[in-house]
Amino acid sequence: MAIARISQQEIQDAVEALRAGDLVAFPTETVYGLGANANNPEAVRKIFKLKRRPANHPVIVHLDDPKYLQRWVLDMPPEAQALAEAFWPGPLTLVMKRAPAVHDVITGGQDTVAVRVPSHPVAQQLLNAFGGGIAAPSANRFGHISPTRVEHVREEFGDELKMVLDGGECKVGLESTIVCCLGTTPRLLRPGAIALAQLREVVPALVSGADPSTPRTPGSTARHYSPETTVNLVPSRRLEQVMAEFTSNREKVAVLALRPPGTANRFMTWINAGIRPDVYARNLYAHLRTLDKAGAKIILVEEVPDDERWDAIRDRLRRAATAENVVTYDPDVAALRADLGEDGEP
Repeated sequence: MAIARISQQEIQDAVEALRAGDLVAFPTETVYGLGANANNPEAVRKIFKLKRRPANHPVIVHLDDPKYLQRWVLDMPPEAQALAEAFWPGPLTLVMKRAPAVHDVITGGQDTVAVRVPSHPVAQQLLNAFGGGIAAPSANRFGHISPTRVEHVREEFGDELKMVLDGGECKVGLESTIVCCLGTTPRLLRPGAIALAQLREVVPALVSGADPSTPRTPGSTARHYSPETTVNLVPSRRLEQVMAEFTSNREKVAVLALRPPGTANRFMTWINAGIRPDVYARNLYAHLRTLDKAGAKIILVEEVPDDERWDAIRDRLRRAATAENVVTYDPDVAALRADLGEDGEP
């Protein structure tokens, strides 16, 4: 995959912007991040203001090398050390006890901090030239679809964000895997490109899912990664039938599927995302953005396979839809319409 060339002057301009307390959007291998100097609380607050992000929602600190962790992390458990050695630089975020100097604005007021070392060459260039931590959630309004291309960032913020580094299309396309390394049992809190089985090869005791003591982490809200158009997840065997029910009333429908459509329909916009999970993941947010612009009543998404390779995709799709929009039963068409409401929405 081609990566846009970044000049040294662009990197220097971005470094100067960060040091001045301004925001810079930059690419990582997962999604584009909206970055601020992590040592400058007022600069980090600008992230929350621009994104319209709740103040108690923590952000991830990005570093170019694990040797700088002591500034941010109080202590690094052996399990975290093993995971870092196996997967950094890369799409893994580790949650650990924060160092005393880490500001509450970074952690959402918690005693933990989320840290990662991205592998994208432009992110590495920027972090190395900056010489410090960059706090960076995804470069989009809170709860919206994450950006995987520079045009997504510009569409999201327009003139409100002056500095955007173009690193081409993100290779992974989904947010990082998050593992909480507190207590005696590490926990997978957000699935990503690094699957549970891969993590357990390094730390066999690792478990999946939060417990009551688990800290808040990015992307953990029930509704997230959402387009403006209502999203509905539909079993594969029901997809054409549900689509036909909407279009029979001349309602325009957008579809994200694993296959081509069986028949043509002038009220339908259909994207065949294919059956390779890595390709599906890389293009997911771009596809959702395209379908969101189709002027459709609803976006129907074919449910993805029940396979660990699809866990991260399934997580993002379920958060993009509300719980009421996940059609896991098999009613007749009339009952489905009743569940969705007279106007096709819950």
